[in-house]
Amino acid sequence: MTMEYVNLGNTGLKVSALTLGCMSFGAADRGPHEWTLGEDESRDIIRQALDAGITTFDTANMYSAGSSEEILGRALADFASRDDVVIATKLYNPMRPGPYGRGLSRKAILAETDNSLRRLGTDHIDLQQIHRWDYDTPIEETMEALHDVVKAGKVRYIGASSMFAWQFAKALHTAELGGWTRFISMQNHYNLIYREEEREMLPLCADQGIGVIPWSPLARGRLTRPWDTQTARAETDAFGRTLYSAGDQSIVERVLEIADKRGVAPAEVALSWVASRTTSPIVGVTKPSHLSDAIKALELTLEDSEVDYLQEPYQPHQVAGFV
Repeated sequence: MTMEYVNLGNTGLKVSALTLGCMSFGAADRGPHEWTLGEDESRDIIRQALDAGITTFDTANMYSAGSSEEILGRALADFASRDDVVIATKLYNPMRPGPYGRGLSRKAILAETDNSLRRLGTDHIDLQQIHRWDYDTPIEETMEALHDVVKAGKVRYIGASSMFAWQFAKALHTAELGGWTRFISMQNHYNLIYREEEREMLPLCADQGIGVIPWSPLARGRLTRPWDTQTARAETDAFGRTLYSAGDQSIVERVLEIADKRGVAPAEVALSWVASRTTSPIVGVTKPSHLSDAIKALELTLEDSEVDYLQEPYQPHQVAGFV
């Protein structure tokens, strides 16, 4: 297929219709995840993504304590032209002990932006995102500092991730009041078995011209396999176990049923649903076949009756992913 490129929110920045998530890349001895891929395997997947036309890559300073950024930066330097890719990263989470290694203070934003640039081996970040809301820092301080790294040429655009809609609205309003750079994207938790973002965040983004690049569009793999199937990641993913419950099983079964009838992989069905509602879903993969299935999902169009069938069993959830 030919990859499509779409504007990220109300901007001229073009992103590929899929974003490659890079949390699965990183030295195992530098992070909490035993299932991350080493550099050679990671480079193979990054090259596969580039060959398929994916130009947008999402990482974070905290992923494997910076190792993900290092691997991504080296791979893109070897396989792509810097001006032909979009590098997105994030900051907020702890990077070192002590009070200054985390958060969204001016001190932290200036330091961690420079640290990410060094690890990525580039002179600019295309999309710098705040990973979470910082309750200890005034939003005015955060927005002005983000504006300053943009005006310094270190960052091209800014985005946000997982928070309450009122917080995102406050940040947007604060930027306008200060004459500062505005968020252009929201990276939120959204998939067939977690749809709470439809209540307030997605309507807010539509109203404000914000691009939506959801994380975990396949529910950490739950939507790609029978409910009771275990993987190396699932067995050690304490955070993931807080996101979903046994009440979600019926939706997974319907995804598998439609996939079987269509003769496609379950991931194609689940991702097709998300892709039709957002700008560029972030897909994390640990095998080349995972990426192939994700790319095929862009060619799959679900019938209205199939969409209704997938959505019908949904049960409201407690807010999960950032509280």
